[in-house]
Amino acid sequence: MSIKSINPYTLEVLKSYDEMTNKEVDAAITKAHTTYQNWKTKTFEEKATVLNKVAAILRLRKAELSKLITLEMGKLIAQAESEIEYAASIFEYYAKNGEEFLKDEKLEVEKGEAFIRKNSLGVLLGVEPWNFPFYQVARFAAPNIMIGNTILLKHASNVPQCAKSIEDIFKEAGAPSGLYTNLFIRGSKITKLIADKRIQGASLTGSEKAGSELAMMAGKYIKKSVLELGGSDAFIVLEDADIDRTVNLAILGRTINNGQSCIASKRFIVVEKVANEFLTKFKAKMSALQIGDPMHPETQLGPLSSEDALKTILEQVNQAVSEGAKIEVGGKRATIKGAFMEPTIISNITSKMELYQEELFGPVASFYVVKNEEEAIALANDTEFGLGGSIYTKDLEKAKKLANQIDSGMVFINHPTKSSIELPFGGTKRSGYGRELSPLGIDEFVNKKLIRVLSEEEKL
Repeated sequence: MSIKSINPYTLEVLKSYDEMTNKEVDAAITKAHTTYQNWKTKTFEEKATVLNKVAAILRLRKAELSKLITLEMGKLIAQAESEIEYAASIFEYYAKNGEEFLKDEKLEVEKGEAFIRKNSLGVLLGVEPWNFPFYQVARFAAPNIMIGNTILLKHASNVPQCAKSIEDIFKEAGAPSGLYTNLFIRGSKITKLIADKRIQGASLTGSEKAGSELAMMAGKYIKKSVLELGGSDAFIVLEDADIDRTVNLAILGRTINNGQSCIASKRFIVVEKVANEFLTKFKAKMSALQIGDPMHPETQLGPLSSEDALKTILEQVNQAVSEGAKIEVGGKRATIKGAFMEPTIISNITSKMELYQEELFGPVASFYVVKNEEEAIALANDTEFGLGGSIYTKDLEKAKKLANQIDSGMVFINHPTKSSIELPFGGTKRSGYGRELSPLGIDEFVNKKLIRVLSEEEKL
């Protein structure tokens, strides 16, 4: 069965790739395992050289690679260019700081000395999504290659050209064969790979279902796993917020990447004193968004990643309406060719509706009105997800106290949740576990080995 690249704007098939045979997959694992035996002995300088070359090639080919992202999953071209820059900076960040992050950690002991040394683990399996096809790979691959691990990468099936190009870039950068290997396989084969004794850990960014299956297999075979799953980030607006600025940030938070981001603002929780003003301005700006060709610089909202993605979010909206929810703006498929959803705001959502606990992966905002800050925090926490969230107010000390009450891995004040190299990224509850980026991102797939030293004369 072939793996197809389909343009969500034109709905045309761009390219097809044959799925790897079981024999080819086994050979890839063998090669990665063999390469690991040598790669783990390389100096930090040697490993950093490869990462820096990867970064340089990404920047050199930014125009070509950005276009590839937009063609395969519909990201606005300017955002695609930013993604390539960001991915390059991640490789550079770990090349520059990896040695410092991985240095020995001395422990205080009465006699002799003791320290923690961070050793590599071996071959790692990464399962990455389509919504950020270069950035997501970079934040998994860069720190782990710097540690001394080798990478097998199963990318999303709807971005195969992006997937192949990343492997090609590693080859061009002079990486040894087997350091980074792209696997053209179906998701159904992932669990079998985890059982392989040569693979020492796995990381997945994706759906709850896929994450649950991977975690179950990793637990069965006693292997470390990191999961970054869905999110339903709260966007809390207090009565002293600058409404005009906050509405502009609400548009950014909800429509970034055409609304297809795990950390996109999804549940807009507004204190009743300013709810009408916020909603009126929010509706006006959502309605005015220019939908169209993601390659065009003036387009503000591109297509969803696929027809299936569009079908899913339409079903969610229609189900909520049938249960009593109200469409404030949009709510339908856009009347142009391609997998387009109208910018949508939906209100009157109750806890009895299916939508209340679901993630909306597209330009659809859930709108809630609450009486006060206490109700806002309670509603923000009344979700199975716990990835990010944001609070909008002029009172920063109050915001810090409220942030401490939100059950999530990240809380931003006066800005939607955002990824940044130096900041740890990850969630709680059904949003997953583990952290990526920052110094914490290099700390997941390591053997934190205790080394205890005593002279022949010393006794414990």
